[in-house]
Amino acid sequence: MSDAAAQHAPSDARETAIVAALGGRSIVLVGMMGVGKSTVGRRLATRLHLPFVDADHEIEVAHAGMTIPEIFAEHGEPYFREGEARVIARLLDGTPGVLATGGGAYMREDTRQRIRDKAVSIWLKAEPDVILRRIRRRADRPLLQTEDPAGTIRRLIEIRYPLYQEADLTVLSRDEPHEKVVSDCVDALYGALCRGDASAQLEGSQ
Repeated sequence: MSDAAAQHAPSDARETAIVAALGGRSIVLVGMMGVGKSTVGRRLATRLHLPFVDADHEIEVAHAGMTIPEIFAEHGEPYFREGEARVIARLLDGTPGVLATGGGAYMREDTRQRIRDKAVSIWLKAEPDVILRRIRRRADRPLLQTEDPAGTIRRLIEIRYPLYQEADLTVLSRDEPHEKVVSDCVDALYGALCRGDASAQLEGSQ
């Protein structure tokens, strides 16, 4: 099929081609809190007819239903990060699907390497003001329980964005309907996996 024809292929055909090209690998969404990894991931999984798993939810299940803030408060961040790494490793060894990860998960080199080996990663990238506007609606972000959440977001971005850039693909999470971001993910995956477009980095300009 020519590139021109592929651009106009029925979406079901493109999504079937993406799953075939994954070859048993998962799709892993990485990025800051508030960028929509869980919502976009769930809808992307539906589009591709793959199972969806949220790593944070699985961590809570593994801790007898304790919430992420409760785990942080009772055991501390290092304990949480160790458990998070084990949960992600287990999920990547399981049934291929779409996996949404916590904002700090991709900071660990062993986790990044495991994702490189077993998955295709998508960085959902968002501007700082978008992230802050979204997370202000929720009070369950342990790392933002500070007097200056905006400053904390900026510091986390400085630390994390250079590592998020190692993800296979980049899609901009912006103030558009979630389905638009999902479609951008499908376009990026199809371009990279099925058309061999190594530069399929979507920054939301389409």
